[in-house]
Amino acid sequence: MSESQIDATATPSVTRSRSWIFYAALLILFWGVWGAFSALPANWYGYPDEMIYSIWALTMIIPAAFVLRGQRFDRRPQATIYGLIIGLTGAGGQLVLFQALTMGPAYLIFPIVSISPAITVLMAMALLRERISPLATVGLIAALAAIVLFSISSGSSDGASGPWLILAIVVCAAWGVQAYFMRKAATIGVNDATTFGWMVITALLLIPVAIVMMGGIPTGFGWQAPALTAGTQLLNAVGALFLVMALSRGKASIVAPTTNALAPTLTIIVSLVAYQTLPSPYGGIGMVLALVGSTLMVYSDEKRGEAVTEGALESETPAPTRPAS
Repeated sequence: MSESQIDATATPSVTRSRSWIFYAALLILFWGVWGAFSALPANWYGYPDEMIYSIWALTMIIPAAFVLRGQRFDRRPQATIYGLIIGLTGAGGQLVLFQALTMGPAYLIFPIVSISPAITVLMAMALLRERISPLATVGLIAALAAIVLFSISSGSSDGASGPWLILAIVVCAAWGVQAYFMRKAATIGVNDATTFGWMVITALLLIPVAIVMMGGIPTGFGWQAPALTAGTQLLNAVGALFLVMALSRGKASIVAPTTNALAPTLTIIVSLVAYQTLPSPYGGIGMVLALVGSTLMVYSDEKRGEAVTEGALESETPAPTRPAS
């Protein structure tokens, strides 16, 4: 077999395994910018979180229309089950988070929720038999530490435990499970369009629940509040699509902690430029750990890809022929 033929057969699988980096980078870009401006509707106009959820669910239709165009919707029962789990854990976790924030301090709730990638990693390694190199393990630990540091508030930590603690743990578990099942769905051939389609369906189905939680649709807000919410939440919705695409192409044990560590890093950078604010010491350390950890994991994945390519080339190299006697 010629070298060009070898490249044609070996390269596609390796390229696909590395393509998660591109989609993860887009995810970090959209979620990083969204994180910097996501609080504006509530801070400027006092817009209810449940209305922000409802508008987010509607903005999910836009990237769904793009990804579903020309794609086959997987109607297998297993794809439906995984899709419902992914959608309900994602959108349901968002609603539970809103409820938790009405009962407890955000500076204690978010550190708990932010550990969700650890659940994804443990499930992927235990159930999907994902293995990562020692170098990637170091990067994973650094990324998880960064996620926790990003969520630590410099405020007082004297909040008493209560029902919000249970709700925060539920959200953490839900989002960790969601990322795992995104990867699990990809392993059985469920395409991105189907997975994201189910996320949109379940998000829309939970809008009535959000309205009930508010006691009805609120009035008294000008057009600016919903317009600003739609603009910021569209970034969130498109980022969710890139999360699906990244997890379908890369290891959940690497994608989840990498994106969850780097997105807040970009948020801090954008906030620094937009609001002229400096990160806290915890945030600064988290930025360094996020960059180091993600670099190690990406570098480890690149080396693994090179090893796969070399192995494919060696397997295709014909054995030397013995000269005729």
